Amino acid sequence: MKRVTSLLVLALALSTMSLFAADWTGYIADANCAAKKGEDPGHAGCAKSCIGKGAAAVLASGGKVFQLDKQEEAKKLAGEKVVVKGSASEDGSTIKVDSITKAAS
Repeated sequence: MKRVTSLLVLALALSTMSLFAADWTGYIADANCAAKKGEDPGHAGCAKSCIGKGAAAVLASGGKVFQLDKQEEAKKLAGEKVVVKGSASEDGSTIKVDSITKAAS
């Protein structure tokens, strides 16, 4: 009986974690301007410049701004339209990144 209960608890925990796994398409923007201009393709130059000067790289997608845990990977694609695969935090503000790739144009 304990074994069955343990397996059920494990299955529930794993299914809950997977609820937050997703793909997001948006732009890698600088944290300073992301809320206002992050999804504007014309903002790419500013995003590259600000991120190059030390601003945090974030994902602007669907009118929301997400913090990214893999800054080095995100900084390489500053200003680009990307697809981020990963898991969202419980409050939905941060993405634990599995991968970031350039989105198809």
